[in-house]
Amino acid sequence: MSEPLLSVVVPSVNGWSDLHPCLRALEAERRRTPLEVLVPERCGAAVRDLLAAAHPWVRIIPVPPETTIPMMRAMAFDAARATSVAVIEDHVQVRPGWAQSLLSAREGDAIIGGGVANAATARLVDRAAFLCEYSHLLPPLEAGEVAWVTGNNTLYDRALLVRLRTATHAGHWEYHLHDVAKADGIPLISHPEIVVDHEKHYTVGEYLSQRYLYARSYAGARVAGAPPVRRFAWGLAALALPPVLLWRIVSRCLTKSVPRRELWQSVPLLAVFVCGWGAGEVVGAWFGAGRSLERVC
Repeated sequence: MSEPLLSVVVPSVNGWSDLHPCLRALEAERRRTPLEVLVPERCGAAVRDLLAAAHPWVRIIPVPPETTIPMMRAMAFDAARATSVAVIEDHVQVRPGWAQSLLSAREGDAIIGGGVANAATARLVDRAAFLCEYSHLLPPLEAGEVAWVTGNNTLYDRALLVRLRTATHAGHWEYHLHDVAKADGIPLISHPEIVVDHEKHYTVGEYLSQRYLYARSYAGARVAGAPPVRRFAWGLAALALPPVLLWRIVSRCLTKSVPRRELWQSVPLLAVFVCGWGAGEVVGAWFGAGRSLERVC
């Protein structure tokens, strides 16, 4: 087997029904570009058995069910063999030519981020959830050096990941690694033309819970070790987040390619989701992250 040009990290947290289409798309990419695919898997033996039978070319990294997604990624970074390492999610499907496009866009130590499109469009709850989470990635998207890139369609230089291993193993989301990289003079480069399809299906309660858990884990990490006064102030400010977030999302959508009817239909659900988001930040600031990060999927 030839040495891979690209290692692709796919944390498995949502089960076989999401993971299987993701890997089918990557298998098609393997015919174009030598890939290795690393799947840190926390769903259990049943999923691992299906995975091994259907995709024997995948490198499975079994992990305990409480392992967080950031730590799953970090473990796969350590195991990667290619000089370029990409990160996606198990409910993401890459498009034809994705791997070669990422490799062609690579610029030394730069961190490359692409675009994310919604492929779950049949149900209002899925469309609203996507707008809540990804309104900042709706086209048109800025190209070139930017302040922020997504964490689920991203390319890293493996030597950079080795150099910044303390950041990758800190247990935080990609924002922490990216902040450390920027402080080290490493630019974040946006390539909005390199798009993956995000296909995730929710109930209202499921997405509300995920927004709460993510926000609690984020706020808890941001204020960990901070004086009580700062934690109280962060949580107090977060009480005002829901209307601010709703306005921000709607304002972005109005300047993007979102059909107006779809946007207005989504607003009631968006209002519910940002309330969960704000509540998570309040609880995270005042009471810490708890085990919220372990439950994010």
